[in-house]
Amino acid sequence: MALTIPSTDPAVLLAQETSPEYTFRTFTADTAWTLGTALRRRLLSLPADQRKPALISIALTGGAPLHVVFQSATESGTLPDNENWVRRKRNTVLRWGVSSWAMRMKTAAGVAGSPGSGSAATAEEIEVAFVRKYALASSSGGAVADEYAIHGGGYPVRLRGVDGIVAVVVVSGLKQEHDHAVVTETIKEVVSAQGE
Repeated sequence: MALTIPSTDPAVLLAQETSPEYTFRTFTADTAWTLGTALRRRLLSLPADQRKPALISIALTGGAPLHVVFQSATESGTLPDNENWVRRKRNTVLRWGVSSWAMRMKTAAGVAGSPGSGSAATAEEIEVAFVRKYALASSSGGAVADEYAIHGGGYPVRLRGVDGIVAVVVVSGLKQEHDHAVVTETIKEVVSAQGE
């Protein structure tokens, strides 16, 4: 079954991320295993036009260094660079407490073309705005933040009755909107299976 395209409205995304449908009742190493293996199955079942080798990583946020409790490549073909993308997306979620896709859409909304022009900001304009707004380091001197990525796929794990986030789920390897969609769809499924 094909992935749905996620919303591009930051308010909708933030409301979704904090809704009960996406908030876990419990989150343990066993939950991470259940979520990670469900993500892997879902990624492997994607239609050919959406499926690519991907890296899945789930880390608990309770200490430094982070405690990775699940990590798996879906199939042959992932690259060492996927690990760098995982780290950068995770850092974005940890710093701002929202998904890396929501952070991208929030940044894009702030740099959209001139009012009434109907033009959207380019990917480079979004990246430049992100680096400038938060005074982030860019070793290339350009638009790419060294330690953060505002590309879909990094997602906060919230737990009922707990403020903040308890873990971060990251998928890297697909188109960024698909990285985000597979995580949200699978989290919703796993949370639903936990029941009330």
